[in-house]
Amino acid sequence: MKQWVLASNNKGKLAEFQALFDQANLGVQIISQGSLGIDDAIEDGQSFVENAIIKARHASAASGLPAIADDSGLCVPILGNAPGIYSARYAGVHGDDAANNAKLLNDLLPHRANAPIAGFFVCVLAMVRHADDPLPLIAIGKWQGEILDAPRGEQGFGYDPLFLIPDLGKSSAELNKADKNAISHRAQAMAQLLAQL
Repeated sequence: MKQWVLASNNKGKLAEFQALFDQANLGVQIISQGSLGIDDAIEDGQSFVENAIIKARHASAASGLPAIADDSGLCVPILGNAPGIYSARYAGVHGDDAANNAKLLNDLLPHRANAPIAGFFVCVLAMVRHADDPLPLIAIGKWQGEILDAPRGEQGFGYDPLFLIPDLGKSSAELNKADKNAISHRAQAMAQLLAQL
């Protein structure tokens, strides 16, 4: 079985990726960079695409294996698409979901009226065959929704409790894993990537 490194130490992402790869039946085992002792890359790009490539190259260079990286986040147009590439550290500390959600709710207070607040999750996947791959595969998924005024649901991670899927009347955190993996931004990007592979 082939091995690819996933340039992430986020357990939620790892579980979602392994499930998506297992469904695709590619014969690829996903290994987290953390299990190989690889530190996080310095994400100093100005876009999701740049950061995904930076992370994929970093993991591939350190492991000598093909690498796949995800850079994803929540964009809220009324906030100039913030938190955007800073989604994981919106409140200042990387990975503090509760603080990030609280800051988002606070930042949206002046914009709360009768109209729903639109938002979308974006996921960019970059896959490199080796660290110096001149032609990384890039796939982009976008998941449209609305931003709730209070968290709902216990599943998922990140901004999932605040992200409403209007067609379903549920937050992303109220979906079970299989349902989320069928429609999420990550699932959309993964489908694109698989088509390229």
